[in-house]
Amino acid sequence: MTENIQSSFFDREEGEALACSFTGHRTVKPEHKEELTLRLSRAIEYLYSRGVRVFYAGGAVGFDTMAAQEVLRFRITHPSVSLRLVLPCTNQDDNWSGIQRDRYEYILKNADSVEYVADEYTKGCMKVRNRRLAELCDVLVAYVYRNGSGSSQTVRFARDMNKTVYNISPTLEVPTLV
Repeated sequence: MTENIQSSFFDREEGEALACSFTGHRTVKPEHKEELTLRLSRAIEYLYSRGVRVFYAGGAVGFDTMAAQEVLRFRITHPSVSLRLVLPCTNQDDNWSGIQRDRYEYILKNADSVEYVADEYTKGCMKVRNRRLAELCDVLVAYVYRNGSGSSQTVRFARDMNKTVYNISPTLEVPTLV
């Protein structure tokens, strides 16, 4: 499942902008949180060292929130980094808890741009957001430990577009995504 992050996506003309998108499950396993945070931080640092300056996140709770917060932390010392949100709809946070909404509002306020793929929730808006995240990136950093999710769908989209996919899930039982 995990591809070597040092693959051909880095073989580009000098000066070309590189972008990374994040995708991951809404539920981060408690036993993964510490290791996942470390891997996420290292991935951002490494990608930055290879020329990535634009980072896209989908704005969901769980891994998307972790990734966006980590990019914002990294941006404090690396101001050339941009966090751009690609969101499914304007009201995605309607049923979230107060803490989840507070984090989301902080990320929204501090993002460099926000793109909504739909005004209101529709049956297909998540899929459109997932495809858009795959389209925008050169490399996709994923937290995927099971099939049948929007995150595994985003990984499939990225692979179909010949994007580099890097799964940072701490689990040793990473599924084969079909």
